[in-house]
Amino acid sequence: MSDPKQVRPNPFEIAQRQLDDAAAIMKLDPAIHEFLRWPLRELHVTLPVKMDDGTTKIFHGFRIQYNDARGPTKGGIRFHIAETVDTVRALAAWMTWKCAVMDIPLGGAKGGIICNPKAMSPAELEKLSRAYIRQVGRMLGLEKDVPAPDVYTTPQIMAWMMDEYSMMQGYNEFGMITGKPLALGGSQGRGDATARGGVYCLREAQNVLGINLKGGTQAIQGYGNAGTYAHKLGGEILGLKTVAVSDSKGGIYNPDGLDYEKVMEHKKKTGSVVGFPGAKPVSNKEILELDVTVLVPAALDGEITAENAPRIKAKLIAELANGPTTPEADAILHKNGCYIIPDFLCNAGGVTVSYFEMVQNAYDYYWDEERVQRRLDKKMTIAFHSVHETARQYKINNRMGAYIVAVSRVAEAVRLRGWA
Repeated sequence: MSDPKQVRPNPFEIAQRQLDDAAAIMKLDPAIHEFLRWPLRELHVTLPVKMDDGTTKIFHGFRIQYNDARGPTKGGIRFHIAETVDTVRALAAWMTWKCAVMDIPLGGAKGGIICNPKAMSPAELEKLSRAYIRQVGRMLGLEKDVPAPDVYTTPQIMAWMMDEYSMMQGYNEFGMITGKPLALGGSQGRGDATARGGVYCLREAQNVLGINLKGGTQAIQGYGNAGTYAHKLGGEILGLKTVAVSDSKGGIYNPDGLDYEKVMEHKKKTGSVVGFPGAKPVSNKEILELDVTVLVPAALDGEITAENAPRIKAKLIAELANGPTTPEADAILHKNGCYIIPDFLCNAGGVTVSYFEMVQNAYDYYWDEERVQRRLDKKMTIAFHSVHETARQYKINNRMGAYIVAVSRVAEAVRLRGWA
């Protein structure tokens, strides 16, 4: 979303710094602290794929299992042209804290392939998906590590991966991956779960802050799965008016509000929100600095920095992206009175419903959407208040509050298992 020439902060160094800050506040045992700074295991893979033109192209990918002290690891698979191993390490770490802050009995993992999925045909994507599972499948399974969709991966890609794994095992194992189509053991309510969880957090935030978001304004950077559903559900559940949205090609702004159905229709027709009738163009940089009630960074990591944080006017930030705010920006925003719902709490609805999908797969009984949403609401509400109260108790920002809740749970499991 940012200028590609700009040097982006190393996300894994940020994840380690955030852990270090929390460890200092908690007075965490030094051995456990050092242990939690690093992934338990990594697999780097090389994937040859025969392309549609007959040539063979070599892709590189990763699967990183950060920590499994609390249970099997869980985490998405990303297809991205700028994927790096340090991004995957950071995301695996954040998944560890995300599962812990939600009190889900899982650890954290992440996977990724360096590729440009937008330039690949469905046949090429299928071959790449299957090649990846043939290499990382030895690490996967309901009792070991369960992947899920992430950036530029879809339920169809999950279906191909599940099928390849099942062929390798010689029997169907739908539960080895989540975010699948409903016909192959997917869960009701998974599609909008990430954004829905974030909207539930915003609802609780307005209650603890004593404000009313109905009629307030919202700007969304990143108009993929999480961003589009944040637009839809923000209006339906909270009465928020979305005035600006953006995708990788640019953004649009209309102070009178943007109609969700019409923007989605335009994006499906043209491939971007850019050029939507009746809206002014706005850059991805500018969208972060609009005078709105709620800012939703739902794109990539490292978007809110010390450089632009002083110009951010939003009263609340709901981080649906992973790692969108640097530590330096965190300090500035906290000082300026901005209330941040940190990423591994705010966007945890996705992994929570993925966990529900694992449970349903394990005992082969499936819930209706109302039950999924009710249970997600309960989990998000409990987690939000746990983080909010911890932050108040220690007089720190919400991110550090979330870290303390999560790290204390993982550290306890590590200690009880005798690992450190």
